[in-house]
Amino acid sequence: MTLRYPLAPTQTGNRLAMSDVSGELVYRRGKEVGKAVYQNRALSKDGISERLFAFLFSGLVYPQIWEDPDVDMEAMQLGAGHRVVTIASGGCNILAYLTRSPARIDAVDLNAAHIALNRMKLEAVRHLPSQGDLFRFFGAADTSHNSEAYDRFIAPHLDPISRHYWERRNWRGRRRISVFDRNFYQTGLLGLFIAMGHRVGKLLGVDPAGIMNAENIGEQRRFFNEELAPVFDKKLLRWATSRKASLFGLGIPPAQYDSLITSGDGSMASVLKARLEKLACDFPLKNNYFAWQAFARRYPEPGEAALPAYLEPGNYKTIRANIDRVAIHHANLIKFLAGKDAGTVDRFVLLDAQDWMTDDLLNALWTEITRTASAGARVIFRTAAEPSLLPGRVSNSLLDQWHYENEASREFSAKDRSAIYGGFHLYVKRAA
Repeated sequence: MTLRYPLAPTQTGNRLAMSDVSGELVYRRGKEVGKAVYQNRALSKDGISERLFAFLFSGLVYPQIWEDPDVDMEAMQLGAGHRVVTIASGGCNILAYLTRSPARIDAVDLNAAHIALNRMKLEAVRHLPSQGDLFRFFGAADTSHNSEAYDRFIAPHLDPISRHYWERRNWRGRRRISVFDRNFYQTGLLGLFIAMGHRVGKLLGVDPAGIMNAENIGEQRRFFNEELAPVFDKKLLRWATSRKASLFGLGIPPAQYDSLITSGDGSMASVLKARLEKLACDFPLKNNYFAWQAFARRYPEPGEAALPAYLEPGNYKTIRANIDRVAIHHANLIKFLAGKDAGTVDRFVLLDAQDWMTDDLLNALWTEITRTASAGARVIFRTAAEPSLLPGRVSNSLLDQWHYENEASREFSAKDRSAIYGGFHLYVKRAA
C-alpha cells in the first residue's frame, strides 16, 4: 500500500530558531561563490573558466556530500561536548556527527542551494513522523508521495527563504521539491556528472552499473580491470577530461583542477582512473554507499548494504535528540570565524575548500582558525593532490602552532570510502 500524506495548510512557516534565517539568505547567482573562486581577469581564458564555474556552482551541486563521515569522526576523535565548525555542503556529515553528541555544530556555506537543503534536512529530522519516513524521503528512489510529506510535515516549519527555494516552479510547472518524488541524487551538478559518466561508458561499450553484480572484492577488481579501466585509454575521454570545464560537475574549480592533475602522469584521465579504481576495488560494495551512488545510482535498501549514518535506524533517536545543536549559516567561513571568540572551537572540518584559495586567503583562514581553536583542537581537510597544501603557503608563525599528523593522515586517506581525494589531512593544536 502506498502511504499518502494530507496537504499542509497554506500558511508560510516562520521558524526562526537558527541564527541567520533573515534577508541575509538572498539568491544572487554566483556572487558569493565568485568571491571565493575568481583569481584571474574576467576576459582572460582562466577568468572566463572561473566565472562559468561560479555560475554553475551557484545552484545545487552536492545532493550527497562526498567525504566519508566515519573517517571524519575517527580523525576528529569527536565526542560529547565538542564545538564543531564545518562547511555544510550536502549536510549528510553534519547529521552523522550528531551521533557523537557534540555540544554544537556551526555549518557554514556560500552556496544558497546547500543552505536550503541543510535547513530542510534539519526540519525533516525534527518533524517527519518516523525513521521510516526519513529514509523514504532521503534514502529511497521513486517515492511519489515525498513532496506531500514535505507539504504536511516540513514546509510549515521551514524558514521562508528556504521554503521559497523548494517551492519555486521550473518551466514545466514542477516545484523544485518534486525531485524527491523521483531520485534526488540524480540531480545537482554531481548527479548530472555521474549520469554523464554512465552515458559515456555505455557509448564506449561498458555499463558501469554492471559492477553491482560482483559478490566480492575480487570480482569488483576483475570488472574494473576488464570493463572500466580500458575506457580511460579512449581518445575521446582523454580529450574531454583535458578540459577544465569537464570536471565542474564534481565541484572542481579551475584552480583545483590544476592541483589535481599533478597527482597523475600529467593527464586528467589517469587521475580519474586511479580514483575510480579505489572506489570500485578498495572496499566491499556492501560497506560503501558512495559506490552505490556512483554505480547503482541509488542508496541500498535497509539491510541490503551500509547506509549513510543519518539514515541508519540505530542512529535515529540520537540524531533527533541532538538536532537542535546544529546552526546553519549562509556566510564566508573566514568572516564567520572572525565573529567567534578566541578558543571557542574544538573541531574544524574544511572539506576541500582550501584547494580553491589563494595564499592570502589561506593565511587569513588559518589566522582565524588558530585564534578560535581551543587547546588540542583538531582540523581536518581533504585535497585534490596527495600532499598537504599548507607548507610553503601558510606562514610558519601560524603552522608552528599546529602538529601535522603525517602517518595518521595517510591512514585516514586510505580509509576514505568516497575515494575521490588525493589526500586526507589532520592537524592538532599544540599546547601553548
